[in-house]
Amino acid sequence: MAGVPFDQMQGKIWLNGEFVDWADAKIHVLTHGLHYGSCVFEGERAYGGVVFKSLQHTQRLHASANTLDFKLPYSVEEIESAKAEVLRVNNFTDAYLRPFAWRGSEMMGVSAQKNRINVAIAAWQWPSYFDPEERLKGIRLDIASYCRPDPRTAPVHAKAAGLYMICTISKHAAESKGYADAMMLDWRGRVAECTGANIFFVKDGVLHTPEPDCFLNGLTRQTVIELAEARGIEVNVRAIMPEELDGFSECFITGTAAEVTPVAEIGPYHFTPGEISKTMFEDYIAAVTPVSAPQKVAAAG
Repeated sequence: MAGVPFDQMQGKIWLNGEFVDWADAKIHVLTHGLHYGSCVFEGERAYGGVVFKSLQHTQRLHASANTLDFKLPYSVEEIESAKAEVLRVNNFTDAYLRPFAWRGSEMMGVSAQKNRINVAIAAWQWPSYFDPEERLKGIRLDIASYCRPDPRTAPVHAKAAGLYMICTISKHAAESKGYADAMMLDWRGRVAECTGANIFFVKDGVLHTPEPDCFLNGLTRQTVIELAEARGIEVNVRAIMPEELDGFSECFITGTAAEVTPVAEIGPYHFTPGEISKTMFEDYIAAVTPVSAPQKVAAAG
């Protein structure tokens, strides 16, 4: 897949209830979702043919659409079934899935109440979001110039395409300086998240993570908190100021694409990937890996 433009990949995409060839999954240039950001999406991973937390992702897709004032024309059950078919038709067991929905091109303007709501599901094979060697030693993060917005100014808890514009700008700026990604503050100056992942810190054996009151409470984030608590690791969800970063020993980020990735540097602050980061990485991989059904043992006789 490396180097192949996404519009030239091979396979089938589920589009409005039907499978089409990858190259034929097209929209018009005057599509409302392209011009006005009326698009919601999910990022999901299948491990061993099973989409991790698939139902929760589909439920969130519906919730995001409702927040953007449109209703998906397919039920949760129908989308769940379609995702399984996408994996089957493309013969994938380990893959990244992208279900998304958007307003079409029937009306062009801010108001588009009569536009068709389109839904598509694509899947492709995608390895770790970050270079494996870089990931093991901890990635480097810049500190973004743009901040996550005040909830009074945007639907911050929807996974809406428009909210990622400042993420793209911030990640591009970070990469141009040699960083892998950027950490974003919120509108109050508190630590928020990275451009596409949540963030955790370690101090004296305790996990600290920002309160998701103005950004997405990621499903991977929720999973890591559950895994940490199952191990008896205390998790402190709270407001974190950037000047506190100097006092943390470890840092890692979480997300469907990033999974659990240690961080070695955030701007002037340095961290050493340690035991808790390693444990959370291993526990997460164990959690997303399907358990094979036990083989039946023939009765002696």
